[in-house]
Amino acid sequence: MASDLRTPASTLAAGLAGAALAALAGVPAGALIGSTLAVVALAASGRSVGLPNRLRDVAFATIGVSLGSGVDERLVDQFGAWAVSLSILTISLVATLAAGRLILTRGFGLDARTATLASSPGTMSNAIAMAAEGHGDATAVMFLQVMRLLVLVLAVPPLAVALGGSAQGADLAGATMPPAAFALLLAAALALGFVGARAGLPAACLLAGMVVSAAGHATGLVHGAAPAWAIFAAFATTGAALSARMSKVTAAQARRHALAGLAIVTATLVLSLGFALLAQAATGLAFAQVWIAYAPGGVEAMAAIGLSLGYDPAYVAVHHFVRIFVLVLIVPVALRL
Repeated sequence: MASDLRTPASTLAAGLAGAALAALAGVPAGALIGSTLAVVALAASGRSVGLPNRLRDVAFATIGVSLGSGVDERLVDQFGAWAVSLSILTISLVATLAAGRLILTRGFGLDARTATLASSPGTMSNAIAMAAEGHGDATAVMFLQVMRLLVLVLAVPPLAVALGGSAQGADLAGATMPPAAFALLLAAALALGFVGARAGLPAACLLAGMVVSAAGHATGLVHGAAPAWAIFAAFATTGAALSARMSKVTAAQARRHALAGLAIVTATLVLSLGFALLAQAATGLAFAQVWIAYAPGGVEAMAAIGLSLGYDPAYVAVHHFVRIFVLVLIVPVALRL
């Protein structure tokens, strides 16, 4: 029993320590990045790393509750500008999927199904699961998706700050919701998330947290943000969970697909920046905030980064909800082409 607990305990301890050090050093999205790097270092030392899926789900649900807390009565007034931004986001997802598929098939000889799933800019778990069911090379999909996500988690926060974003983190100085209210929202999010996961919904606990928290805040039943300690712990756990996935990649896989991974990361970054510039020009919204909503990373990681950098949580939440919905619709269609 003790040996069963040793791996998750050491992984979580490393993640929390790395998160604390990076946050104290003032690194943008420090809790997420510090945890990610610390667990990567632990895995590189030869130690086994990993976290229980239930603990990961609690972290995702907490981030969802935090994002949903940004919803209020002003949300309806903002949908005019957001409708344009969401339309451009949808176009960017189709373009990213098509460009990634073209690069991987023509440039690196991957088959069309593998290239499609490896190019999906978000819903990584869903893409890997579909590959494991026989839609392409599951090993290549996992490596390319994990490499893209890890690079973006490390690169997006400092790049967003350099492009004019905030490094101050989410606004946690205001009212904090009572512990009982937070516990109830989290429990409801987990229950709803487990149902969604069984139904095959990607990032189910994150989405459930958004929906439950947004509904509570929009109706006035709940007020205030999630506790700062819970958000910090969720970021640290998310970073540790992402790094644990990377540890499953072998050296042979890395050598085989490293160039393809670099090409797909570069292409998707350039495309996301271009579409974010277009959306910023059309809406007048802050460029860095738009880009975080468009950045081609995993939904959970990009939502966490947006929250940790202090961007409008309602804007980030709505865009990532739409991102998941659109990808769930277009990826199966692309697989059939």
